Amino acid sequence: MTIFERIGVPVIINAKGTGTRLSGALMDREVADAMAEAADYCVDIAELQAAASRTIAHVTGAEAGYVTSGAAAGLLLATAACVAGLNPSHMGRLPDTSGMRDEVIMVRGQRNFYDHAVRTAGVKIIEVGLPDRHAGAGVRDTETWEIADAITEKTAAIFYVAERYARPPLTEVTAVAHAAGIPVIVDAAAQLPPAANLKRFISEGADLVAFSGGKVIGGPQATGLLCGRQDLIMSVALQHLDMDFHEEQWQPPATLIDKTRLKGMPRNGIGRPCKVGREDIVGFLTALDRFVSESDAARHKKWLAKVEMIASDLKGLNGAALDLVGADDTDTVPLLQLTLPPSPAPSALDVMIALQNGTPSVHVDATYADRRLIHINPIGLREDQVALVAPAIRTALG
Repeated sequence: MTIFERIGVPVIINAKGTGTRLSGALMDREVADAMAEAADYCVDIAELQAAASRTIAHVTGAEAGYVTSGAAAGLLLATAACVAGLNPSHMGRLPDTSGMRDEVIMVRGQRNFYDHAVRTAGVKIIEVGLPDRHAGAGVRDTETWEIADAITEKTAAIFYVAERYARPPLTEVTAVAHAAGIPVIVDAAAQLPPAANLKRFISEGADLVAFSGGKVIGGPQATGLLCGRQDLIMSVALQHLDMDFHEEQWQPPATLIDKTRLKGMPRNGIGRPCKVGREDIVGFLTALDRFVSESDAARHKKWLAKVEMIASDLKGLNGAALDLVGADDTDTVPLLQLTLPPSPAPSALDVMIALQNGTPSVHVDATYADRRLIHINPIGLREDQVALVAPAIRTALG
């Protein structure tokens, strides 16, 4: 019996992937052991974050880095850093942005519910462009000149959501932003693999980049990383760390926080609710080291073996077509795609609900249910669960 079953919570089979509501990806035993060891000791969290900064900087090519309580928390902290800078008074007032630069420019076609984290800092999002290519109304998307025209004396940052087909290209956006002295924040939460993306967005001029730590990196689910400019990461740290002690006691690590650049010691900031414990920081750093030590090809091979086994077990499935998506692309996570026959066969959503309600409970990716597509993602599948997926699907299909 698992620890979850002992407290009355059923264990599920996560064939959806890294979704937070399904606990994200699996964590390697080495990561869990590192977290357990960290729990036996106390350290100064600022010193630990300074050590993490050095590791993250080395891995990403950025000036500095920081471990956050997830990618969304990283977006909040990144926005707060761009708004408040190194001004302790501004830090203490957020999300009241009166008298500050408090507008963040964003491509209209990149808006999504995660930008709520950006707005939490008190800023107003300024949408630019028209996403004709997404709306099916044409081939164009937001263009660089539209971003340039939206920059004013109120602009605190440009927010860019990275994905394979994002437009305009990031290099064009950063060029426009830096010509105006404006930083660019990149949401790259799910942009791994490939591992090269850890350095890509910094090399393309981004000032702050947020990644999830609990997805492909394999760290604790409630972790993420921010990497970028030294001064902005310093602002992040100042608005996140526990600042509740006498100023005379304050001796932060100089590699993370340069006291000489401040007119005073900030109070607890807007990032204080986004606490990251020593166990999570150590677990994340252990997972990051494992991630960069393994090749994209090796990871892809392990994932592919899982979906190939499920595909083999589903051969002869009446009416449904089976395809391996991304089988030859080591820059992606390979998926097993089931295309259900046309109506009156059960809808994809009906099948997914039947899978969830079955024994064992199997959760799959519902992103394209309206196209009668079911996707099986291997990242959250334990080795002993792989053989259980195909029988569950056959049962759900009747």
